[in-house]
Amino acid sequence: MDKRIYLCLAHMSGNEMKFINEAFDTNWVVPMGPNVNGFEADLEKFVGEGKSVVALASGTAAVHLSLLACGVGPGDEVLVQSFTFCASTHPITYLGATPVFVDSEPETWNMDPVLLEDAIKDRIAKTGKKPKAIMAVYLYGMPGKISEIVKVAAKYEIPLIEDAAEGMGSKCDGRMVGTFGEYGVLSFNGNKIITTSGGGALICPNEDAKRKIMWYATQAREAYPYYQHEAIGYNYRLSNICAGIGRGQMTVIDEHIAHHRRLAKFYKEAFASVDGIQFHDELPGMESNFWLCTVTLDEKLRVKNENLAYAEAITGAVGGAAGVVRAGGSVHTECEPNVNVEAMRINLDKLGIESRPLWKPMHKQPVYKNSPAYVNGVSESLFKVGMCLPSGPMVTDADAQFIVNSIKDNLE
Repeated sequence: MDKRIYLCLAHMSGNEMKFINEAFDTNWVVPMGPNVNGFEADLEKFVGEGKSVVALASGTAAVHLSLLACGVGPGDEVLVQSFTFCASTHPITYLGATPVFVDSEPETWNMDPVLLEDAIKDRIAKTGKKPKAIMAVYLYGMPGKISEIVKVAAKYEIPLIEDAAEGMGSKCDGRMVGTFGEYGVLSFNGNKIITTSGGGALICPNEDAKRKIMWYATQAREAYPYYQHEAIGYNYRLSNICAGIGRGQMTVIDEHIAHHRRLAKFYKEAFASVDGIQFHDELPGMESNFWLCTVTLDEKLRVKNENLAYAEAITGAVGGAAGVVRAGGSVHTECEPNVNVEAMRINLDKLGIESRPLWKPMHKQPVYKNSPAYVNGVSESLFKVGMCLPSGPMVTDADAQFIVNSIKDNLE
């Protein structure tokens, strides 16, 4: 194989330059302008349900502002899915609040509604007040049991935020995820279903909420002929250039989702006859975008070169867009994938195939060792056996067949 196959690499449609050139021609290169307005209108049409959308610099910024809009502040607690990327949880700490982690149910791998209610009751008993917000996540684009979560949130009158950063275009009972709660988060990072190179958006309940979010996202300036600030604001708006990329991407979003779903079907069928490998599929009534296709490897499954797994400490970034890392200095942590999963990752990497373990549960991250957690063992057990496979629009049919063959060839 003479090329590297990445998990999910951005694919340009060819329409992006039209909008970018218009921005240059009209000198709209700031975080406002026709492309920003047009992109927001495209997003509002796509998500539907009468929602309003604010384009922002990142999905993390959208999480931060959604929490702010729900009144989260110092001393508050926010119930958040443990099985997620840190962008769901870090913004809680930005506001001086405490994340309270809730484990997953085994079918969708997302927040367990029963455990959520147990956590609410216990936090009220222990602190004398309700958590300030609930944040559900759609892991790898997979819809969760959102209807049940909505009922719990409504019962205790706690605002619900949906982190749909990985789930753009996924549906529950025909309705887009990100539209069930008070706010919904989207991400347009370079590895998402669509990209603006970097960027995100916040789905808001109405125009009034949208205007308030836009005010916070543009430094919270008061209406005077000079700069007057009575609240802390942020520089979070998406640029008109990046929004132009987004407008071009919106012309092919349906194609991208169809491609991800077709790859998922291929993987599912290809591994159906392989003992010890299980493809993670959607439930009836749910329609996943399969942002990343995932499989689990039974702990008894033997993989070639298991003796090389965890043989030496990792000192650099693992993955195509892993960013800047700091060498940990040790080979093992207290919670890590099984030896056969790490061996498979290394074997595939040598063949030019990027794969990755599942997200390490937040309640097992050292930075959150003092945060309350309501766990049932689901996310920890899945982290030990799960793998993400290449799923993006740049993955061809031939690539997918090569990936499947390579996995099978590395089984003993």
